Amino acid sequence: MPGSSRMPISLRGSLESVKKRKPKMSSLSLDMINLDLIRNIVFFYFVLRWTRRTWWKLKGRGIIGAILELYHDIRRIAYGYFLRAPGVRSQVQKQVRESLSKVAEKLTTTDLTRHLVLPKEGMDEDAVRAELTQLAEMDHTRWEDGFVSGAVYHGEEELMQLQTEAFGKFTVANPIHPDVFPGVRKMEAEIVSMVLNLFNAPPGAAGVSTAGGSESILMACLSARQRGYVERGITEPEMIMPETGHTAFRKAAQYFGIKLHLVACPAPSYQVDVRAVSRLINSNTVMLVGSAPNFPHGIIDDIAALSKLALRKKLCLHVDCCLGSFLVPFLEKAGFESQLFDFRLKGVTSISCDTHKYGFAPKGNSTVLYRTAELRTYQYFVCPDWSGGVYASPGIAGSRPGALIAGCWASLMSVGESGYMDACVRIVGTTKKITDAIRETPILGGELEIIGKPLVSVVAFTAKNLDVYDIADGMSGKGWHLNALQNPPAIHVAVTLPIAKIWERLVADLESVVEMEREKERVRIAEGKGAKGKAVGDSAALYGVAGSLPNKSVVVDLANGFLDLLFKV
Repeated sequence: MPGSSRMPISLRGSLESVKKRKPKMSSLSLDMINLDLIRNIVFFYFVLRWTRRTWWKLKGRGIIGAILELYHDIRRIAYGYFLRAPGVRSQVQKQVRESLSKVAEKLTTTDLTRHLVLPKEGMDEDAVRAELTQLAEMDHTRWEDGFVSGAVYHGEEELMQLQTEAFGKFTVANPIHPDVFPGVRKMEAEIVSMVLNLFNAPPGAAGVSTAGGSESILMACLSARQRGYVERGITEPEMIMPETGHTAFRKAAQYFGIKLHLVACPAPSYQVDVRAVSRLINSNTVMLVGSAPNFPHGIIDDIAALSKLALRKKLCLHVDCCLGSFLVPFLEKAGFESQLFDFRLKGVTSISCDTHKYGFAPKGNSTVLYRTAELRTYQYFVCPDWSGGVYASPGIAGSRPGALIAGCWASLMSVGESGYMDACVRIVGTTKKITDAIRETPILGGELEIIGKPLVSVVAFTAKNLDVYDIADGMSGKGWHLNALQNPPAIHVAVTLPIAKIWERLVADLESVVEMEREKERVRIAEGKGAKGKAVGDSAALYGVAGSLPNKSVVVDLANGFLDLLFKV
């Protein structure tokens, strides 16, 4: 109709159709906006995360250090690909098999009866005793005569007899059942108390006994990780330790998902660089580590400086005193130079101490000590809803041999404070005599160089001009079992009571070997072959050429093969 405002039916229908579609378009746009927002948040999160990691890296290592670390990582990865290349891998594996075959010849025996299945009828007791005697008398390095560095921390024959008697009285004892074996519970609690007292623990301190130093270290790392998670919400824990720290810390990092930062221990002190430790601390750090002393060089880190750092940053500080054990606490009383390392330093939150080393307890005994009982609780495992009942254990193991606890208790009670003081005087005194001989004897002083300033039972040395692994081979040829080190190539002697009796022969044999290697060097030069010098020798594949490779996969293959051989009959 003329003048009417009504729209044509077709146009009105189109507009209504648009109105009906408009909410759908708005919903789609909103979904797209939400998706973009989520993408932006995720992108921002990853940028923030990697920016923070990059900042931590630059703060901890510095620009040059970060670049060098990246270079070494790229070099290691590239070399790994090279080792896996066709032709190369087959040759590498062939050499690994040849090396392991030689090791197998030394480890496995063919002249003894092999028992691969259970005997149909039990052997006569006398026959079992005869085989035990035969196994005990197999050809081995004579640790009894003092030719072995460390390994056997012997407390003399009378103590061994007492330990054997203790074993016999508690053969079936198991601390998991304290109501069934109350005597074992009492002995274990007293062992922990005695060691806590030895390390000047404050009131409220606590500890547990373990099966060895590695388990003690593992438990301390687990406690620090759990504390970081419960108290600070840390889900990506990190730990900072000296590169000379015991490998059990690396094992703990692998087992418990802790990122590990290694810090250099530069000459001349060979102590951990505390300033480098400080730079590496970030909001994910749960633990700092120091050694008293470390295994490779026998050097005590600057625990006092680490303690101040740990207090300031409110971090756990673990002191590995497994090797120092019952020597370091007696240094000052015995008249030797010492350093503060224990709970007298308020930043120290945990300590590992091996009673089976210089405490002369049977192998399989150690302790881990905590400043507070709360820290100890973090290593506990409790399962309240198992169908078998409430299950709780203080550490990794469930059932444990009470006989070992009895042997440890008997050792501590038998030796006593005066006995350990005497052992400290003899062992540390011998270490200083060996150190002085290496420094002052013309032949040794001209060729060997002591690493750092050892204060306890370990003296490590490297060679100035000769191949130190050739020297290690020469000492092996004279019946000595010394420890070969790497980074830098060196040898160390861990003095025990048996070594203390024949240390002069050790020095004399070392002089003879050094002179012999010097003569070989002179002959090489005279023949126009040139000096071999400090090039890494062929003493063992693990410490020779394979040990110097940028990628350690060959070393890992050798080590895995060696471990397999341990179970070859």
